[in-house]
Amino acid sequence: MKEPEDTSSRPLLSAGAGEGPKSFFSQARHDRVLASGRDIPEERPSFAIHLNAVGISAKTVWVGLPQGRLSFDLRLEVDLRAERRGIHMSRLEEAITQLHGHDFVDLRDYALELVNLVIPAQDARWGRVELIGKLPRFSQTGISGRVSLDSLNVRVEVETERVGSKWRQIVGLEVGVNHITACPCTQVYNLLLLSAAETSTPDDQEVLMPTHSQRSHTRLAVFSQQGMVGSKAPGHETLLACLASALHLSQDLLKRPDEAELVYAAHRYPQFAEDAVRETARAAGKILGPLLPSGSRILIRTVGLESIHSHDVHCRLDTTLATIRPMIKITKLKR
Repeated sequence: MKEPEDTSSRPLLSAGAGEGPKSFFSQARHDRVLASGRDIPEERPSFAIHLNAVGISAKTVWVGLPQGRLSFDLRLEVDLRAERRGIHMSRLEEAITQLHGHDFVDLRDYALELVNLVIPAQDARWGRVELIGKLPRFSQTGISGRVSLDSLNVRVEVETERVGSKWRQIVGLEVGVNHITACPCTQVYNLLLLSAAETSTPDDQEVLMPTHSQRSHTRLAVFSQQGMVGSKAPGHETLLACLASALHLSQDLLKRPDEAELVYAAHRYPQFAEDAVRETARAAGKILGPLLPSGSRILIRTVGLESIHSHDVHCRLDTTLATIRPMIKITKLKR
């Protein structure tokens, strides 16, 4: 029969809250191994081919912003040269820890600083940071004047690449909102189906035909060249203004008059998913056109959670301000 293990001399795993485990080996012994051991990531791989992206994802980081210290999901990656077997994973975490506790005016500033720390630490020529999270959005309801606390979905993407002797940086900011859409097709059909004599128009208001409506989510992203960050770059409030002028935005706190107005507006100006994307593009051209170079990339994506179908509806537009701006002059909003 095996004798029970003697644990009387085993060190405690933790000496206290917030402290690491007790050491089994002396620091001098660790130093000797480090000095004589092989650095495996620096070794040449058995098949030496350049890798486009290596890194970490599903990492939570806390960033100090004007709205508070908020959590974001991080994806952090760099390229790996053909002659190197692997990246130094701990150096990614060291860079993240180094920035923790700092305050930033804009989430893009955090992303830029992080990628600028990571690339030289890995001797890389390319790096990318993606942050996904939420910002608090306070809005006033249209009729009751109440303040509704909602969520604004935010995604920041920074990509840095060495091109020749220079570094090229692309900075992207994406904002997403929930909104309501009403289907124009069923409305027009019901207008023909129901006789005009069977309807009345109280207070000279147009009676709107019934149709199915659904919650939708639309995201607007703007990608800027290096230097268009901070006060020079449109922030999330500017992107939100584009979305708000094109869509019927949802609010969590709505009194009955507010609900009635929102539903009426959605039926008065019904939208396909395609309409939601196009009207957001129009708004982006008007609002962002004077603020950004014409070559700036504009990405708009929407998904409609269909209420009478078991599928969702998707629509996407990937274009530039140079394409949008000339079209604004020859088309008018049908409202």
